[in-house]
Amino acid sequence: PIFDLYRGNFSTELLVVASAHLELFEQLERTDASPEALRRLLGIEDRPFQVLTTALRAMGVLDFHDGVFGLTSLAREFLTASSPNSIRDYLGLAAKKPGVLEMAALLRSNKPVGSQEKGKGAAFIYREGIESAMEEEASARRLTLALAGRARVVAPELATKYPLPEARVLLDVGGGTGLYAIALLQKNLGLRAIVFDRPEVLKLAAEFGADAGVSDRLQCMAGDMFADPLPPCDTVLLSNILHDWDWPECQRLMRRCADALRPGGRLLVHDVLLNDALDGPLPVALYSAALFSVTEGRAYSAKEYRSLLSEAGLLPGEPIPTQVHCSVLPAVKPRL
Repeated sequence: PIFDLYRGNFSTELLVVASAHLELFEQLERTDASPEALRRLLGIEDRPFQVLTTALRAMGVLDFHDGVFGLTSLAREFLTASSPNSIRDYLGLAAKKPGVLEMAALLRSNKPVGSQEKGKGAAFIYREGIESAMEEEASARRLTLALAGRARVVAPELATKYPLPEARVLLDVGGGTGLYAIALLQKNLGLRAIVFDRPEVLKLAAEFGADAGVSDRLQCMAGDMFADPLPPCDTVLLSNILHDWDWPECQRLMRRCADALRPGGRLLVHDVLLNDALDGPLPVALYSAALFSVTEGRAYSAKEYRSLLSEAGLLPGEPIPTQVHCSVLPAVKPRL
């Protein structure tokens, strides 16, 4: 519940931007529109379009049927300019608030906060060609410790819900603090784990591993997960990683992870999941907006992840809920 309250501002920002800046409700008052037609009318790219429309559908003000977007009765009565009950101007009172203006700019630019500011850097992503705060010791430590708060809550639940009794080598790609790998090490005494991430981030993983008493089974390996060789393993963990990246990068990373996996091994996607219809749930849709703001990704659905896993030659299973709207979606690499 605290996470849902914390992300509630994105509901205001997306709704006001849709109404006062993009005039989405005026566009659809005239006629329903296909996804591509509506995206062109709004003047935004696919990733921000998915973030915005998923949230508006979850809010109950946007409908999608027979391949076209339209307004719900709630939106038609209260959010269109021609309705006698319109509250469009009331929402407009927030149109110039800093958070709303920033969201409008982000939706139009399709760039994360800080990625275009010299000397600042994007917060939670690392990729060649973009300045990253994760490469500087102080900011990397601060941001990684911030993420550790959620991981401390969720990691033990993942280890409990998805035990690995037969696994011997776990590769935690983009493992950051190592807390997910550490929780799995504590539950599976025959397991050895490799946390693969950037050098500054791995300093914390080593500290946490020592505190947990698993340093003898925890290896911290520095590298670029998009470019450097991934070590062979029988289990790959992608915990809250894919949501940082747009679809082409997700495809590329998934293929690399599948190649590192031994036949018969498992790949675990641990992440938040949107509904397959991309119409909610609202807390995850708002988290998707949060991700969109500071990364190059968004939240995805189980259907989208299954497609990603299948493209990489893996056999996906069914998601198992853990904590804070996360689920683990396992997939198996077929034996030769």
